[in-house]
Amino acid sequence: MIFIAVRFTVRPELADEWPALVAPFTEATRAEPGNLFFDWSRSVDDPHRFTLLEAFADEDAGAAHVGSEHFKAGLATMAGAVAETPEIINVNVPDQHGWGPMAELAPRP
Repeated sequence: MIFIAVRFTVRPELADEWPALVAPFTEATRAEPGNLFFDWSRSVDDPHRFTLLEAFADEDAGAAHVGSEHFKAGLATMAGAVAETPEIINVNVPDQHGWGPMAELAPRP
């Protein structure tokens, strides 16, 4: 599995529009056969910062994503809205099982 985390700092005047700006890219990526998840969150400390967590089944799925037309279109859209170059973490995770339960925390009855 390829796991990717990307932090985007968006221009203040476009921060509230960011989810709509990236919606076509998000929907197209989630529809890719090798996409495992593609989830956005907004910082509670900085309303101009968004984090994208995404995963792909394998290197082929990741390459297909980066080579897609919606990836190129998404980058073009985002380039006009980001305030600085995004930061990224990209790692291969050997365990293909994905999500599992957290051992340290469970809901109380």
